[in-house]
Amino acid sequence: MTLASYLDHTILAAAATEADVDRVTAEAKEHGFATVMVNPYWVSRVAKALEGTDVKPACVIGFPLGANTTAIKVAEAKQAIEDGVEELDMVINIGELKGKNYDAVQNDINAVVEVSHASNKLVKVIIETALLTDEEIAKASELVMNSGAEFVKTSTGFSTSGAKLEDVKLMKATVGDKTEVKASGGIHNAEEANAFIEAGATRLGTSASIKIIGK
Repeated sequence: MTLASYLDHTILAAAATEADVDRVTAEAKEHGFATVMVNPYWVSRVAKALEGTDVKPACVIGFPLGANTTAIKVAEAKQAIEDGVEELDMVINIGELKGKNYDAVQNDINAVVEVSHASNKLVKVIIETALLTDEEIAKASELVMNSGAEFVKTSTGFSTSGAKLEDVKLMKATVGDKTEVKASGGIHNAEEANAFIEAGATRLGTSASIKIIGK
């Protein structure tokens, strides 16, 4: 695999314009990134632009706080699927995880996974490692694994910090080969990207994709 094929080319800034989204989409097509990761509003536009390519349209769900109701997350996922999304990155209910209300967290994840898998879409679940203890990271990873989601993901990139190597290693040790790991937030160059891959990540989320591949 090329380094580019690990990268979710990401544009989630609130102020991102149509021109910004189009630029990122064109970059992904040119360099063969895995996906273009956008906010739900832009899915339809990106999906149309990526037709006939190997780059997949992707979006976030319940982003960035994860504190939406499950019904809203499911509705958001359904709309994104209707608009042409192929991969959905949802945020867990972080407060309920920290409160040890694990059934609520599991049910929330399961609901989004169920509606996504019904349409053969891939799900990554963001646990926001910066806000969790090691014990909570392991527990969250376990819940994601139990849901059948394809990936457990470190971060939104909007919290106190992004991905850390030790967190990725812990997540991978927890889920083994049953679930893949995505590292996101604060990955700036090829050296950092390769370190996360070495630690067990099979997908990386970054807005610095062009710099990472040295273009």
